[in-house]
Amino acid sequence: MTAETTRPARQKGFLGFIERVGNLLPDPTIIFIYLIVTLMIVSAIGAALGWSASLPYSGAKPPEHAELANGVLTYRASSLFSSENIARLFTEMPKTYASFTPLGIVLTIMMGAAVAERSGMFFAMIRGSLRNTPRRYMTPIIAVVGMVSHHAADAAYVVLIPMAAVLFASVGRHPLAGIAAALAAVSGGYAGNIMPGQLDVLLFGFTQEAARIVEPGWTMNPLGNWYFILGIVILFTPIVWFVTDRIVEPRLGVWNEEVDEELRADLEKGDLSADERRGLRHAGLAALFVVALFAALCLWPGYTPFIDQKAEGPIRLQPLYGSIIAALFLLFLLTGTVFGRAVGTIKGSNDIIHMMREGVKTIAPYLVFVFFAAHFVAMFNWSGIGPIVAITGAEKLQGMGLPAPLLLVCVLLLSSLLDLFIGSATAKWSVLSSVVVPMFMLLGISPEMTTAAYRMGDSYTNIMTPLMSYFPLVLVFCQRWDKSMGVGSLLALMLPYALSFMAMGILMVVSWVALDLPLGPHAQVFYQVAAHAVP
Repeated sequence: MTAETTRPARQKGFLGFIERVGNLLPDPTIIFIYLIVTLMIVSAIGAALGWSASLPYSGAKPPEHAELANGVLTYRASSLFSSENIARLFTEMPKTYASFTPLGIVLTIMMGAAVAERSGMFFAMIRGSLRNTPRRYMTPIIAVVGMVSHHAADAAYVVLIPMAAVLFASVGRHPLAGIAAALAAVSGGYAGNIMPGQLDVLLFGFTQEAARIVEPGWTMNPLGNWYFILGIVILFTPIVWFVTDRIVEPRLGVWNEEVDEELRADLEKGDLSADERRGLRHAGLAALFVVALFAALCLWPGYTPFIDQKAEGPIRLQPLYGSIIAALFLLFLLTGTVFGRAVGTIKGSNDIIHMMREGVKTIAPYLVFVFFAAHFVAMFNWSGIGPIVAITGAEKLQGMGLPAPLLLVCVLLLSSLLDLFIGSATAKWSVLSSVVVPMFMLLGISPEMTTAAYRMGDSYTNIMTPLMSYFPLVLVFCQRWDKSMGVGSLLALMLPYALSFMAMGILMVVSWVALDLPLGPHAQVFYQVAAHAVP
């Protein structure tokens, strides 16, 4: 089987409109170039018209790009065509790029994850977790594995989804139901996971840049959505189970095909070799070593680098939270290395370095994208438009008296709408966060809660649009089992999942706010401005 297929017929109606509009959009990098040009024009207009926004401020020193006088903080629109901003743009270009928080986070984690992926560990973990799965519990296990597999980047699309079809077929169940369940978990449940990972630190990197518009000292907590994303796994798994077994599979009918040679070969490829099983055991021991190391650095008597002994309360754990990125790098690096040594994919230190280099190469498009995203975020701050929009918007929303749950549902739905056209979660959040995070902070909603609402909206819409980058590949997987499958057929197959996830996602966001549940360790729904920030 290859990843090539004939182009499906153009869809009509609403789905056809979405497909046509989406195809007209340029690459996200080009979109940011357009946004920068638009921002420069708007900043010039704002400066000429004297746009400004003010609010009381209790700190002694104003945030950057703001004025403080008589306890009132004022932001004024600044033209990006001014001599000062043009000079800053060119003289600080390397600094603007290199100091962009998400860049360092992604590069650090990807170097470790590249070793875990290229050594074959991620691939073996996915296969090993699904082998010998009881027929009755095959769907929920695939759902959980699919959401956990986000730690393996996009490997689940090319490993888990086709393997789920093979496993379903091997026990007489319809393989398209296996594909649907796996795609729903991997793509529709993109916001869910058992443990925080790369996506958390990446999105919170943008959140941190935006939150510092209101509170310059705000530092991200990589575990700030842990309980929320775990809740997604707990609540979405039974949805995948019910929709697959009770709605999707009955409509597909009974699978009565015989196990042919191709299917038998695929089943054999799913078996773990003795070396792979040994490698996974070694990787498990390496993971325990990393956990023990970090626990010791928190608990060792008289030596606690990850605990701020001078602080009080939850802030004492800030060094530990700040070390999560390094912990993920070390975890992926060590587990991937010991696995690779066991199976023979790593024979020496040169192999490890080569894998790390190859991992960085794969994110070259992201490095280009981040160059323009970093400058857009920086220029947005230089112009003063972000705080002005946030303060003005917060005042108007406060005057309307809208409840916090409704405000967050609006963020969720906006994220869903944009996801129909722009697939990149980071591209959308790098733009939206600059406005919605500070705006909602001024309304008393924490950056962590705003990020959680965005993630939920960005998640379930993935399986509702043919513009998702892996949609053509999934269609190929489907056509192996049913040659008549087209774009419309796959969308119809996934629609029950998307609608169910949407309803549950909205319910989760509303309930989390109404019950004021913690989003993660020391991460709450509501926000109180610190004394040195905007009150």
